[in-house]
Amino acid sequence: MTTTFDSSPKLLFTSESVTEGHPDKICDQISDAVLDAVLTDDPFGRVACETSVKTGLVLVFGEITTSAYVDIDTIARNVIRDIGYTHSDHGFDADTCGVIVAIKEQSPEIAGGVTKALENRTRTDAGDIYDETGAGDQGMMIGYASNETEELLPLPISLAHKIARRLAEVRKNGEIGYLLPDGKSQVTVEYAYGKPVRVDTVVVSTQHLPEPGNDEIERDVTELVIKRVVPAELLDHQTNYYVNPSGRFEIGGPLADAGLTGRKIIVDTYGGMARHGGGAFSGKDATKVDRSAAYAARYVAKNVVAAGLADRF
Repeated sequence: MTTTFDSSPKLLFTSESVTEGHPDKICDQISDAVLDAVLTDDPFGRVACETSVKTGLVLVFGEITTSAYVDIDTIARNVIRDIGYTHSDHGFDADTCGVIVAIKEQSPEIAGGVTKALENRTRTDAGDIYDETGAGDQGMMIGYASNETEELLPLPISLAHKIARRLAEVRKNGEIGYLLPDGKSQVTVEYAYGKPVRVDTVVVSTQHLPEPGNDEIERDVTELVIKRVVPAELLDHQTNYYVNPSGRFEIGGPLADAGLTGRKIIVDTYGGMARHGGGAFSGKDATKVDRSAAYAARYVAKNVVAAGLADRF
């Protein structure tokens, strides 16, 4: 990809993001909220928490070993409520949905390999607890950074995230009061010889109440969302804007689509600009290298780019 980027006079690259009310992202947030609750009271808790949502139902399942007590039912409902799903007509209701919990302890065989790493099992000295801790699994973890943006992310995924966050902001502050929580964003950036030069296309799909017409939604989202977060110098008269291109989007959230933890791994990383080993982040404590090793690799990549040793790494 680097060779193509550096040598091509025109190359289009697209990345997408999702709003906090997307069914898969609801699940990610519930799984992480359970993890946070465990680690708050038990820093050494082992958590592998998955969540699935569908019409009126939340299933939280996985393996958790901890000395802490966490009220998973309340945690799940609070996350759903904070997102904005407070009425069944909107696709989900935090107060009336069913919450099923299916949690067991971590496998003792996996726990043994984590508590005592392979290379330390024959040691006789005490050693440091973190040196002795093993990984809960194998995997391929990749870090990436680019100097295209202040946060050292590729521009397409950075802009897609900002649009998704802005959708939530204008919904919650009432600036566009008819929006509902579910939604997606997608940004196509034109590159010239490895450098982003303009935004070619922006696609936004956002759930909404029945009242507004399509033209009103398109106008409001374009002016109050897209143009507020995408730098003006990247937009021109040839930039394409598609707002709810499939038509109406009144039915959304878990009512329209099932959600599952870990299905937005490209959204959670680099928008497809870098390789991905396949492991998700949410609901996993630091002994799960899907998360911790990916964070460590990202840390290395960011420092290489921030030091000026590479434009992309």
